[in-house]
Amino acid sequence: MALDTTIFPYEAPEKDLYELGEIPPMGFVPKQMYAWAIRRERHGEPETAMQLEVVDVPTLDSNEVLVLVMAAGINYNGVWASLGTPISPFDGHGKPFHIAGSDASGIVWAVGDKVKRWNVGDEVVIHCNQDDGDDEHCNGGDPMYSESQRIWGYETPDGSFAQFTNVQAQQLMPRPKHLTWEESACYTLTLATAYRMLFGHEPHDLKPGQNVLVWGASGGLGSYAIQLINTAGANAIGVISDETKREFVMELGAKGVINRKDFNCWGQLPTVGTPEFNEWFKEARKFGKAIWDITGKGVNVDMVFEHPGEATFPVSTFVCKKGGMVVICAGTTGYNLTFDVRYMWMHQKRLQGSHFAHLKQASAANNLMVERRLDPCMSEVFAWDDLRAAHMKMLRNEHKPGNMSVLVQAPKTGLRTLEDALEARR
Repeated sequence: MALDTTIFPYEAPEKDLYELGEIPPMGFVPKQMYAWAIRRERHGEPETAMQLEVVDVPTLDSNEVLVLVMAAGINYNGVWASLGTPISPFDGHGKPFHIAGSDASGIVWAVGDKVKRWNVGDEVVIHCNQDDGDDEHCNGGDPMYSESQRIWGYETPDGSFAQFTNVQAQQLMPRPKHLTWEESACYTLTLATAYRMLFGHEPHDLKPGQNVLVWGASGGLGSYAIQLINTAGANAIGVISDETKREFVMELGAKGVINRKDFNCWGQLPTVGTPEFNEWFKEARKFGKAIWDITGKGVNVDMVFEHPGEATFPVSTFVCKKGGMVVICAGTTGYNLTFDVRYMWMHQKRLQGSHFAHLKQASAANNLMVERRLDPCMSEVFAWDDLRAAHMKMLRNEHKPGNMSVLVQAPKTGLRTLEDALEARR
C-alpha cells in the first residue's frame, strides 16, 4: 500500500533539464538529466571511468517507478563497475553507458500503470534486487535463485548516480523519517546483505547465544553484522586491521575485537605438508586462541561472516566449529580461494554462498532501521562533484569506518524532507 504522503505545495518551472539540486514540479518528468556515466572504453579506476554526462531520463515499464534521487550510497560495486571486474556491466546489459549506484533515498516521481503500492510523492529507500517475477523461484521459492535475478546499478544500466533512476516497484521500501536523506541512502545494500547472510540460510540461521566471527568489522557490511548479531542476542567477534577502529567496533556491540595484523596467516594456503604450511598452521592456531580468549577455551565460532575472500578464507574454514558455517558474499581481496578440505569434511562444516537479499529479507532489515534499533553508521558524506573521489578512497581502502553517501538532489546535509530541500535552495 502507498504511504500516507503530504506533498508540500511549491512552484517550479517545467524544463527539459534541471541543474543539480533543482526540484521540478511534483511528478513532472524532464527529458534529460545529469548522471555519472561509465563507458566500456573508459574502464579503469573510478577517477577516469566515471564522467559527468547529460543523458535521457529513463522511460518506465508498466511495473516500474521513477525516483527523484535525493542521495545515493557508495558501495564497492561502483569500483567494480568502473574497473570492469569481476565482470564488465556491459557484458550483462549491453547498453552504451552504465550508471552505477545500488543504494538511494528519494521521492517517487512517476509510476507505471500497473503499480499499486506506491504513489507520486512517497519517500522511499531502494533495495537493489531485480527479477522478472515469472518463474517458480519468484513464486513460492527464493527470488535470489531466479535466473532473472540481477543487481540494480551493477547488472542494470540505470543506477542511483543520477538525478532520476527507474526501478521495479518491488524494490521500494519506506524511508526512515528520523534519518536524513544521506543517512537513508547509505545502508540498504550492506544491511540487507548482512541480514541474509546471518538469517537467510537455515538451519544455520543465527540464534541467541551463538558466536560469529566478523571480518572487516568496521566496514559497511561488518558494522551492520555486528549490530544485527547483537540485536539477535548473539556474540560478535570483530576483526580489524587498524587499532584505531577497535573502539568503533566495540561501541557497535561486539563482544571482542581482534587485530589481524597481530598474526601472519593471510593469503592463499601454502601446500599442505610443507614447512610453509606448518608455519601457517601455527599462526592460524594462534589466531584461533585469540578467538578463545573472547568466547572461552575450546569454544569455536558457530558462523564466520566472510567477504574478504582470498586473504582470509583458509583461516575462516579452520576456526569455524564442527557443524558450523562459513557464509561468504564477496572476495574483495581476491577470488582464488584455498583451504584444507580435511577440516571441511571431517568436521562437517558448511560453506554457503550468499548474494544480497530478497524483498522480505530486505524489508525485515529495513524495519529494524525504521524502528531505530540500528544505526546507519554513516561515516562520510560527499558532494556530487566528489563522487569519484569517494570511490577512489574505497578502492584504496582509505575510507573511514562505516558507510558513505553522496548528495544528489539534496542540496546540503542534514535535510529530512522535501520541504527542507526546497527551503535550502532559496
